[in-house]
Amino acid sequence: MKLCILGATGRVGSKVAELAATDEIAVRALVRNPAKLTGNLLEKIHIVEGNALIQEHIEKAMAGCDIVISTLSTDGESVLSESMPLVIEAMKKEGISRIITIGTAGILQSRTEPHLLRYQSSESKRKLTRAAEDHHKAFHELQESGLNWTIVCPTYLPDGEATGTYRVEKDFLPEDGNRISTGDTAHFTYSLIKMPDFFQSRVGIAY
Repeated sequence: MKLCILGATGRVGSKVAELAATDEIAVRALVRNPAKLTGNLLEKIHIVEGNALIQEHIEKAMAGCDIVISTLSTDGESVLSESMPLVIEAMKKEGISRIITIGTAGILQSRTEPHLLRYQSSESKRKLTRAAEDHHKAFHELQESGLNWTIVCPTYLPDGEATGTYRVEKDFLPEDGNRISTGDTAHFTYSLIKMPDFFQSRVGIAY
């Protein structure tokens, strides 16, 4: 198995890359600045220096891969929604059908208003919805893609190591869940490459 990671220098992406490297899974990572990679990842994974908003760079990173994990964020703008069509096109060109991405709990269904997403409902405590809206656009792109996708949707995401103990729920945030560490988010995300669960689904994750 060969894994392509987009966003490998990020808080979750770097931990996914570390798990794969420890597991001796071959990894190709598209990164803008390799100097941001932590530990000895530079020696353990194949780095493709480039930009997730450039089609050719994405295709180069995906060459020969079987699964894509994207931990790309909105980056304060609309990077996520702009890159997703390019990622989908590159996957189809490379013959890759499986993608696991990191989303936000805002795009899960609301428990109090099930016809709405959490960020659209009174369940959300955030006044600014720009990031959630960008994640929503990326979610829609995946729904229409025909690919075998899963979106892992963490709630409040402080830095922290993996404990391996957390709750997950399809399409909803686990009840009373209010936080999940970057380590456990990466742990669950990485586990999805080995188990055939949550296809075409959003998955809420929390303690």
